Amino acid sequence: MRIKKAVIPVAGLGTRLLPATKTVPKELLPIVDVPAIQYVVQEAVDSGVDEIIFVTGRGKDGIEDHFDESPELVQVLEQRGQKELVEQLKAISKMVEVVSVRQKQPLGLGHAVLCARDLVGSEPFVVLLPDDIIDAEVPCVRQLLEVFEQTKESVLALRRVPKSEAHRYGIVGGKAMSERLCQVDTVVEKPQPADAPSELAIVGRYIFRSEIFSMLEKVAPGRGGEIQLTDGIAGLLRERKIFGYEFSGIHYDVGDKLGLVRATVAYALKRADLREPLKKFLAQAVNEKL
Repeated sequence: MRIKKAVIPVAGLGTRLLPATKTVPKELLPIVDVPAIQYVVQEAVDSGVDEIIFVTGRGKDGIEDHFDESPELVQVLEQRGQKELVEQLKAISKMVEVVSVRQKQPLGLGHAVLCARDLVGSEPFVVLLPDDIIDAEVPCVRQLLEVFEQTKESVLALRRVPKSEAHRYGIVGGKAMSERLCQVDTVVEKPQPADAPSELAIVGRYIFRSEIFSMLEKVAPGRGGEIQLTDGIAGLLRERKIFGYEFSGIHYDVGDKLGLVRATVAYALKRADLREPLKKFLAQAVNEKL
């Protein structure tokens, strides 16, 4: 079965990036001149997804607007002869079908995914977290889909982190199936280093069977009344197999100040129009600080 739908929760407040996110959705902060959310949507599209389901909150209308048509702006650019920009804007509006559902209260990631239940239905689906940008030759979601196509079971994206950083992630334990693939047998949300079952952390890409929704319905709210996605995964694990795949690619946490700067520099260095002047600037800046 081909997976057609992707859920992207975008209702978060972006508190790690205040004051920039006081009035601007964190997902629209640029990496050079492209909003972060566009990279995430592009990954889904490049992996074969047909429909994006945004789980939104108040003040997030601009995210949907970004993927809509902009006839007034296009008209102005056409009058100015800026054909390349016109084509870029038209391509964005044609990327993929976008729908949305509102998460009315900030009750956690698990609750955000549950909000998409009626739009997803009984199909397997992808979840992409917008704070996580993954630069990979083969899109990360595509890598997970290859595992799903073989196993027909839920798949989690994994990367190795030092155990000293385990308290920042959901950590899995499991049985190695191959160099990058494991069958998950436990998942722990933000454990202390001594309690971490491995160095394999869940990064914001998931493929779920629709049974995850019934698991999330049963999850008791934790601290702050939030429903944790990892608790839903733990429930699903008791009934079905779940696999973890250590993806190939570079991960940037753009919901974090340093992560956003790292991503901006890395993507700018990939641009022919920016690479050399940026390298010169960075060399000068580093030498001046030494």
